[in-house]
Amino acid sequence: MPTPTKGPRLGGGPAHERHMLANLAAALFTHKSIKTTEMRAKRLRPVAERLITFAKKGDLHNRRRALGIIGDKTVIHELFTVIAPQVENRDGGYTRITKLGFRKGDNASMVQMELVLEPVTPKKKSPKAAAKAEPKAAAEEPAVEEAPVEEVATEDVAVEAPAEDAAAETAEEK
Repeated sequence: MPTPTKGPRLGGGPAHERHMLANLAAALFTHKSIKTTEMRAKRLRPVAERLITFAKKGDLHNRRRALGIIGDKTVIHELFTVIAPQVENRDGGYTRITKLGFRKGDNASMVQMELVLEPVTPKKKSPKAAAKAEPKAAAEEPAVEEAPVEEVATEDVAVEAPAEDAAAETAEEK
């Protein structure tokens, strides 16, 4: 058997690794946070993010693809109905890995892997970036010149109004 190109397998053969990562992903989606070793978390991250991307698309084909990986309908239902709407505005980076220290028994590096469910806050542009963006926006828009507005002579209006009032008054007096 040729050596795997991705490094040593976790726990044995490729089928065992695939099942172990599916179980870790199911636990992550169920509990929103799991405590595991650093290597398992690093191998789990692409699997979990891919499943969340399937859930964000939300159609039947992607639901069946996710069921092919995890296999538990309750976990898939929670992934598609609860987790996907919470991360719909996020463009990747659905998981966070925080180092916790070392395990007492075998000194393995332990991490906390959790889903990032906080709403996305748009980044504020720096003043330099905002200044650069404004001239580009002005250059892209075609310059439309407005026709000069003709001014109405105010003297004519002022003269006509009293004349009409005077004519109305003389008609009332007669």
